[in-house]
Amino acid sequence: MAQRTFGNGTLTIRTMLSFEPATVSDRRYPELFQQGETAFSRPIVNGQHPHDFFMELAALYDYKVGEHTLLSVYAAPMGDPAMGPPAYPHRASASEDPIAPLGHHLQDSTHIAADVITAGITYRDFRLEASGFHGREPDEFRWNIDSGTIDSWSARVTANPSQNWSLQYSIAQLHSPEALVASVDVRRMTASVQYNRPLQKGNWASLLLWGRNEDVAGGNVGNSYLLESTLRFFERNYAWMRLENVDRTNELLLGETPEPAGFNERYFTRVQAYTAGYEREVGHIPHLSTALGAQFTWYGVPDALKPTYGEHPVGGIVFLRIRPH
Repeated sequence: MAQRTFGNGTLTIRTMLSFEPATVSDRRYPELFQQGETAFSRPIVNGQHPHDFFMELAALYDYKVGEHTLLSVYAAPMGDPAMGPPAYPHRASASEDPIAPLGHHLQDSTHIAADVITAGITYRDFRLEASGFHGREPDEFRWNIDSGTIDSWSARVTANPSQNWSLQYSIAQLHSPEALVASVDVRRMTASVQYNRPLQKGNWASLLLWGRNEDVAGGNVGNSYLLESTLRFFERNYAWMRLENVDRTNELLLGETPEPAGFNERYFTRVQAYTAGYEREVGHIPHLSTALGAQFTWYGVPDALKPTYGEHPVGGIVFLRIRPH
């Protein structure tokens, strides 16, 4: 990120890269009950796609109109429109959890969108923004920069009543987000509350989030609910939890089988996921923070999914985390 000031204005150049295309094999990593996007031209089921190498290439210009008023313009060939809270890879409440929420495609999947233009105004503790962007999800070739016409829109209102609280409501209409069902447009709504509490030797960040997708023509509606929290304590220790209640579609019953002719994807049931994790920073590599961690997830499944997934499905990971200090 680079900044330059011109009188009452500030220009910020933002670049964000992800090496998931190089580290995630098979164009997805395993995650029970996860859905969204494609791998090898088939819908991803029980897996999470990697993010694009170029997660954000953007310019943001802020102009201070008065003591309490700020005008903003944001432009990005690849970037984040005014939709939802910060996406899960970027928010403090999920900073140590390496796995995507099950509700990602009902909440914050637009954080990597093509050809984004956003205008915003901030007055004291309130901010209003509107965006135009290309609504199609990124394709499964993750090293390039996707592009397309500006055919979708979003709007968001944010309130920050104090230094450690933030609330937002947003709505968007996405034109043809999924390549395999190109005729379907989606209306998405989200609402969230974020809380952050600095501690003497750490920090505690939490998020409560609701996300909803609705087919504009067909009325097929899915909801997702998420509560997550990450606690950093005694400087080098992290503990976190995530609770989810998410509607799922009948694609879960197909698994890796191609969709049959005339298949109509519908939300038909709901899954719960309960995650707990811990990590500790280790090592003394200059300019790098390294940590060893593990997390465990257990699921609540309805009767319709038990013949496929069993009575008590679980998942777990052990990982090494490395990032700039």
